[in-house]
Parts: sequence; C-alpha cells; structure tokens
Amino acid sequence: MSAGGNPIFSGKNFREATQAPPAMQAPYGQNSYGQNPYGQNPGQFRDAPGAWSSAQQGMSQEQLQDLYNRPAAGPADIGRMTYDDVIVKTAGCLGVLVVGAAMALAVPQGTGSMLMILGALGGFVLAMVNTFKKQPSPALILAYALLEGFFLGGLTRILDNLFPGVGIQAVVGTLSVFAVTLVLFKSGKVRATPKLMRFFMIALIGYAVFALINMFMMMTGAVTTPFGLSTSMEIFGIPLGVFIGVLAIGLAAFSLIMDFTSIEAAISAGAPQRFSWTAAFGLTVTLVWLYVEIIRLLAILRGDE
Repeated sequence: MSAGGNPIFSGKNFREATQAPPAMQAPYGQNSYGQNPYGQNPGQFRDAPGAWSSAQQGMSQEQLQDLYNRPAAGPADIGRMTYDDVIVKTAGCLGVLVVGAAMALAVPQGTGSMLMILGALGGFVLAMVNTFKKQPSPALILAYALLEGFFLGGLTRILDNLFPGVGIQAVVGTLSVFAVTLVLFKSGKVRATPKLMRFFMIALIGYAVFALINMFMMMTGAVTTPFGLSTSMEIFGIPLGVFIGVLAIGLAAFSLIMDFTSIEAAISAGAPQRFSWTAAFGLTVTLVWLYVEIIRLLAILRGDE
C-alpha cells in the first residue's frame, strides 16, 4: 500500500504483517538443487520418508483414504486473516457502536450530552492508544466503538432536534457511500494509485488546516454561527460549508478505498488472524468520520429551516 493512508493501517506492526517473508536463497554461486540445506544433516531428510511410512502402517485403509480425501487447509485453519474475520469483527464493532448510540438517545437530554462529551474525549484517547499499540486489543477496540456510539448518539440527538429526520438521512447516506465505494473497489474501477494518494494527502492537510482555523475562531468568538466559517461565508450564494463538506465526504470515501487496499494486501500476505481486529478498528474509524461529515453537511443544507 502506498504510504500516507489511514494511520491505523500504516502502523509498523500491521505493515510488517502484510509483507510476505522473503524466499530462502541458496548461497552465492551454488545451485540450490542437490545442496544440503545450510549445513543440516542430510540423514534426517532421508529418514523422513521412512518415518512417514511407519506412521502409515499404524492406520487402516479407511483412515488413510479419509486423510487423502480431506480438503487442503485454508487460511482460517492455519490462523491467518480472512475476509470473513474482518467482516465479523467489523460487524461486532458497529453493533457495539449502535448500542452506545442507542443509550445516548434513550437517556434524558442532559445525560445524553454528558455521554456525548465522554464519548468524544474517551474515543479520541482510545483511538490513539489502539493506533499505536503493538498488538490489537479486542477489548480496547470494542470500548472505542462504545464511546464513539455515545458521541454519535448525542450528536445525532442535538442535530435531529434542530432538523428532524437528519439522523436517519445521515445513516442512509453513510451506508450508501460505503456500499458504492466497496462496489467500485471490487470492480477495480477505483484504486489507491500514487497520484490519487498525493492528491488525498494535499486535500487532507488543507481540510485539517481549515478545521483548526474554524475551531479557533469559534472558540474565540470571532464567528458566532453554529458551524463557524462553514455558514458565515458564502461562495455564489452557497455556504462555504457545503463545499468543505463535499470535499470531506470525498476524502472519507477515498480513505475507505485505502482501507480496503490495506486489508486486501494483509490477507494476500497471510497476516496473522489477530490483525483482523486492526482492520475492523480502521474501518470503524473511517465510517465514524464519514457519518460525522454527512450529518454536518445535511445540517448546513437545512440551516435555513
């Protein structure tokens, strides 16, 4: 995968897991065929067929036939990461996230707001911990999903009270973007090429700079509108936030493409099964980002209601 993608998949441990081990090579100037494997006793290899024959003698004809008829071991049988692992663990993370969101929506408004703040701060801390942790921790990843559920549930409640129906629209929009992105990736029509990666990084840095400036101006009272510069400035009569929102959704969608690329590379390289939790965590982070950008764009579009 090209450098500069999702930092969760760019971590050292995940990158090492996606690299196939180098093939063993014969010493320089020697033919690998007919050579003793690096000084090992050749007798032990001559004895191996005899040992296998002895094992066979202790088995009945039916046992031997059953042994020969068995299918070859697949990735799941040898502890390797598979698409099924990623799907199941991602579904588990999203299920926990939905439970957290439902809790934030079910409690009184004041409690929901407290859960939203707890989810935002706690989710950020656990995101950093899980990103830089050497080995994936299922408990910490699921805890992150629960806290993000608190945050998204509280945010959705606030915006849905202002603009009824915006929550379900954001959910449908997120699922639609995810499905379209997955279809385009599987068809090979969209790939994380080096040129697109460079554009992504430039656009992401620009978006981050705007977000920091906007946050600073809102905190200092320089702008008083709900979304800061996003709604106080217009281009051709259209709020600046609409253009920024469309850009952010495009960045989140392309981040999904990079996530799919990293997962595909990990499975092809035979990464250990435990890294399917890392893949699920990375997808959850991207989907949370996508949902936040979509619901914010919808709120800006409906700001005149």
